[in-house]
Amino acid sequence: MDFFAGSGTTGHAVMARNAANEGGRRYILVQLPETFDGQDDAGSAAADFCDSIGKPRNIAELTKERLRRAAAKIRSEHPDTTADLGFRVYKLATSNLKTWAPGADLEGDLLGAADNLVPGRTEDDLLVELLLKQGIDLVEPAVVKTIASREVHAFGGGALVVCLGEVKAAGAEALADGMAAWVLALEPVAQTTVFFKDAGFENDVAKTNVAAILEQRLGEQLLKVASV
Repeated sequence: MDFFAGSGTTGHAVMARNAANEGGRRYILVQLPETFDGQDDAGSAAADFCDSIGKPRNIAELTKERLRRAAAKIRSEHPDTTADLGFRVYKLATSNLKTWAPGADLEGDLLGAADNLVPGRTEDDLLVELLLKQGIDLVEPAVVKTIASREVHAFGGGALVVCLGEVKAAGAEALADGMAAWVLALEPVAQTTVFFKDAGFENDVAKTNVAAILEQRLGEQLLKVASV
């Protein structure tokens, strides 16, 4: 772990070593998006480089670009390597879920709480927070499948299944049947927990139908159906 990633030298070194001996080392880099003042030669050169690749003028962008180019170079030097040369970028943020803070307008606050997600947050944002709260490593391999036009994620060989899309009453049965069939096909070694976005259900009918079908189809294989 490198808390002062800079240009990403640590990540570059780990990827190169993994490619050289097919290792499985992992790295975590931390870098504040500190901007360049452009007042000296180094700062000016860095700012010009960020401009040339269409990225904001900050050190974190240099870190990411260095890792991308380093991975491409390593792959060209080791074309047969099976080492993981990719990386993911996460930014520190507040929870995607609204906190309950009633004010003078209780009725308005209750209506506003019907959708408990912070405006502007994406399904991917919510998925990452869910994984963290469930204690699941963010590099845990995931399988994604489209079922009834909805994106469904499976982790741990089907031990955790997540659908954070909108669920209409008309399509609830097809979605639940498809998810149940997929879980059974995956044959998870542990009971399955299924998560949905609570605000994603069109109404209580859609939510009830999905839960009932999953419980009926999966039986003892299902640990619980939960919402976020």
